[in-house]
Amino acid sequence: MAVIVERTLRHRKVGDVSSPKLNYLKRKARTSRLYDIKRLSQEIEEMGGMSAEDVEHVMKAIVRNLKRKLTDGDSVKLDGFGVFYTTFHSVGTEKAEDCVVKNIDKVNIRFLTDSSLRLVNEANATTRSAPNNITFQLYSPKDEDVSSSGGNSGGGDSGGDGGIEDDPLG
Repeated sequence: MAVIVERTLRHRKVGDVSSPKLNYLKRKARTSRLYDIKRLSQEIEEMGGMSAEDVEHVMKAIVRNLKRKLTDGDSVKLDGFGVFYTTFHSVGTEKAEDCVVKNIDKVNIRFLTDSSLRLVNEANATTRSAPNNITFQLYSPKDEDVSSSGGNSGGGDSGGDGGIEDDPLG
């Protein structure tokens, strides 16, 4: 399925009304599904030899362990996926004695993708239909008019709502 994008007009420098307006692409709102552990477990059960309950238990254990390692200040690498690590922001002070742990005002979890996971725009890819290629499709308002009037002659990837279910979690 293609990722639905649409054109948007905004200033080159966001917030600077004197900068020229340019067209940019952004993802169309409400055209993706949200998968939770339960739904992923059900899909993995269909593919493999583990029950959905076992997969769900393992995934929850991974999340718990990942949280524990990150709160200990460690990084976690999931082979073929990427590295999770923490960063923080602190307020600057003029005096060294005023620079204390209490000045840390934000803690973030960051993710660095594994080189085997980096996605490529299929329109620019040298190898078509490679596993890391992602297909984009420009949203056209006429596609939504056709699908809302009862028919969608172009199939599931022709735009509109992008094939979204009413209840993506089951």
